[in-house]
Amino acid sequence: MANSFDVIVIGSGFGGAVSACRLAEKGMKVLILERGRRWDPKDYPRKPGDAWVFDSDEPHKQNGWLDLRVLDDMTVAQCAGVGGGSLIYANIIVEAKKELFDNGWPAEITLDELKPYYEKVGKMLNVQKIPDNQLTERYRLMKEGAEKLGYGDRFTPLDLAVTFDPNWNYDLEDPFNEKHSKTWTNDQGQEQGTCIHIGKCDLGCDVKAKNTLDLNYIPWAEKHGAEVRPLHLVNYIEPENGGYRVIFDRLDGGKRTRGSETAGKVIVAAGSLGSTDLLLHCRDKYKTLPRISRFLGNSWSSNGDFLTPAFYDDRKISPTHGPTISSAIDFLDGSVDGEQFFIEDGGFPDLLGNFLEEIIGGGRKIKKAKYKILAKALGEIVRGRDPLDNCMPWFAQGVDAADGRLYLGRPWYAPWRKKLKLDWDIERSEKCIDAIINMHKRLAGVTGGKPWVPPTWTLLKNLVTPHPLGGCNMGTTEANGVVNHKGEVFGYPGLYVADGAIIPEAVGLNPSKTIAALSERIVDLMPD
Repeated sequence: MANSFDVIVIGSGFGGAVSACRLAEKGMKVLILERGRRWDPKDYPRKPGDAWVFDSDEPHKQNGWLDLRVLDDMTVAQCAGVGGGSLIYANIIVEAKKELFDNGWPAEITLDELKPYYEKVGKMLNVQKIPDNQLTERYRLMKEGAEKLGYGDRFTPLDLAVTFDPNWNYDLEDPFNEKHSKTWTNDQGQEQGTCIHIGKCDLGCDVKAKNTLDLNYIPWAEKHGAEVRPLHLVNYIEPENGGYRVIFDRLDGGKRTRGSETAGKVIVAAGSLGSTDLLLHCRDKYKTLPRISRFLGNSWSSNGDFLTPAFYDDRKISPTHGPTISSAIDFLDGSVDGEQFFIEDGGFPDLLGNFLEEIIGGGRKIKKAKYKILAKALGEIVRGRDPLDNCMPWFAQGVDAADGRLYLGRPWYAPWRKKLKLDWDIERSEKCIDAIINMHKRLAGVTGGKPWVPPTWTLLKNLVTPHPLGGCNMGTTEANGVVNHKGEVFGYPGLYVADGAIIPEAVGLNPSKTIAALSERIVDLMPD
């Protein structure tokens, strides 16, 4: 029997969206299976009772925005939805350092090899730097700290997947009002707006200034015939008919309905945790792919993420306004404390303000004039409030030891079943985290701030990461990897992994562009 599709792509983040788009452009019949919803700005979670949580244990009952996985001394923050991690990431589109690829990678993967693919990603995501007339206080504070410590030459603005209007500025009347966002149509035919610094990058941009994958790669794939099925959670994959059958549950109405489709090729792109979990289930539980490398699950990395808030008595930092991150101080050469890391200016959304503005509605949904005027005035007050305006969230990534191991284990609360677990020890990565914290303290100190290192680290040595990497690592053989340099699973022709799971070590900076570039290369080399 003929397969239903040429290719099935599991996941729609920086691996899945890129893969599906380029394969659809080639004329292949492509199906994208995404566990999360298809989000629209009107549906973004803003207030209590909204769809905030994606519950990996009961996804048919709770399939909201954020999937927080609490593992061994590590919490991983992920987003569930069409567009994957692009929905929640901080917009940063940067290339990995040349030296990264010198060790631990297949010889075929170098910076020069990835350059044309990096360029394709940058063009598709319309990268820009924050305009000089829109620099945030966090940006200025970062630059000041770098210069006072003698690291001014290491400070740099970052490329962002955000569309800016050069005429917008903080001096406008009610500057964060959506009326200041200018509508435009991108190259993929999608209507977007321009950035008005509302600080909601991690919760969904209300004006679509953030160039998420559901606004470029995915609609372009659909324009070329790809089919996207949201709320489809894949259970396992099995070989069939010279290709593969993908067995999934459709999440609808609080129920899970079993289904399946077949394809000549399958691309697993469910993220570091999701892809590793799926292949572990295929190998160890369902035993449908028993020859997958025993290296599966090894060399997992948190990418050295760490956040140190600092508080200032006489400075207004306004971390809830502006792009989440816009600049960095580069210490990836290892010249400080012998560790490699990348300091960034963090930001966070104003959850209470978002809730209040949603309730008030800014006058948009009120018809009576006198109430509309009142609601408009209240909306301006809410948008103008600035909670924790004296806080600077010093953020960073670093090159940790990448020695975690993902495996299937029995949770104490449900010993009759197995689920993904992490064996991770801070010992070999502690120096990197301490070097980041020391630099955060120094930067805060010279700029007049008082750093506060979270007790989750000082007492418990626990971390939180939005950038999990590894688990299905690229290697030269199945003895040191799960896939080859083309992303193809050793021992299973036509089965690929294309996402952060294939990165064999910490990148030390935001990995989205590298994941996307590797995926561009994988599908470019894939035979028709």
